Amino acid sequence: MTSRLPEYRFAGRTAVVTGAAGGIGEQLAYGLASRGSDLVLIDVAEERLAPVADRVRTAHPSLTVRTIVADLADRGAVESAASRILDERPSIGLLVNNAGIALGGRFDQVTVDQFEHVMNVNFRAPMLLTHALLPALTATPGGHLVNMSSLFGLIAPPGQSAYSASKFALRGLSEALRGELLDNGVGVTTVHPGGVRTRIAESALIGSHVPRHEFEAQMKRFAALLSFPPEKAAEQILRAVAKRKARLLIALSAKAPDLLARLLPVGHAAVVRAVAAATARGARPASPVARR
Repeated sequence: MTSRLPEYRFAGRTAVVTGAAGGIGEQLAYGLASRGSDLVLIDVAEERLAPVADRVRTAHPSLTVRTIVADLADRGAVESAASRILDERPSIGLLVNNAGIALGGRFDQVTVDQFEHVMNVNFRAPMLLTHALLPALTATPGGHLVNMSSLFGLIAPPGQSAYSASKFALRGLSEALRGELLDNGVGVTTVHPGGVRTRIAESALIGSHVPRHEFEAQMKRFAALLSFPPEKAAEQILRAVAKRKARLLIALSAKAPDLLARLLPVGHAAVVRAVAAATARGARPASPVARR
């Protein structure tokens, strides 16, 4: 659904992107630069973030590109990053909360510390950044906020309690902010990617009580399902921002489960459990729900 806000203008404005060292975040950096946006790129991996920034600077020498290395699981690091941005940029056009981390294992197989770590990266960091940067986003009319939820912000399969909790929470925050920020001239887009080819499988945390061989087998199957090109996902996101779309589902692996959950608000859980069980056994999924 398109809001009553005018189309977002990229050129001459600053975009802040977290998780910018790879995957969708990296491709967003390239796409934003090609549209004329100055950039503030944030990631925990300096060795992968620096080359991304260098490529943007080489291709677009007239743009300003800043990098901030920060562990978004650390509240102090998030607050410090926000302060640095505000010191240099009292007005920003776009904030993309893209960084995220996964945790594999049933609720009884993960520790509270692991659960909180996922919540801190996937939910608390976007909440803190958004709250801190809100004055800059609203300084001039026409700003926009993008929060990266997930397929697992639409459905909650077994073994993904922490990740789903964080992504459902971010979805709820986004929907509330959409109504609150409209009068400030700021749009909000919630993105639900399906099986996009990123590093999320290889960087996923392992529940402390998950047998290593079991997790490795699951991660191999999980990684094989991540096939949607990140550059294509980034392009869809930027088009959604331009049009001020409230919600974006990326790939059939997000669209089909969303439809299922809408048609069967309670009953879809049984289908999700069946597909998860089949995937755990190594069987070929019978439904696109599993293509995450």
